[in-house]
Amino acid sequence: MNDIHAELMERLKKIAHRQSKSFCYGCYKEAPSGRCESCHSDDLMRFVPEVGVDWGCEWVIKHLVEQNLAPADLDEAFESSIESCYPEKTLLGWMEVSTIQAMKDYDRVSWDLAQSEWVSVEEDEGHLISFDHGASYFWQCDLERYIEENESETQEAG
Repeated sequence: MNDIHAELMERLKKIAHRQSKSFCYGCYKEAPSGRCESCHSDDLMRFVPEVGVDWGCEWVIKHLVEQNLAPADLDEAFESSIESCYPEKTLLGWMEVSTIQAMKDYDRVSWDLAQSEWVSVEEDEGHLISFDHGASYFWQCDLERYIEENESETQEAG
């Protein structure tokens, strides 16, 4: 995890903490003060109404991001990247065909491998971030915008 990713995660954690509630699972009730008023435990879960309750903020972050941001369209972004490197049309014998379509049709395994490598580079450079080990990705710029909007909303309310 690079420094920018770590900073984004810390900021997202603060937002997730503010948008969820402390919850004592033993007494099964909210603990807004950070300590259960019944059993006095400070070993609390996080609760999001109509979503659920669990330990930590990571699941709250994942929920907030999935509810508020569209996942990155990796197919479209990769095609756009390839289009910037190669001509739009390729002459195949006497036929002029889409370079992208020809690459996909000719060797789909190679295309998928190249896309996978591209995603890996984008993730390493911090442009893409995943909260579910690569099942879905979000653009860092979209996350930054979401964070800024929610940090400013919280500051205005406070």
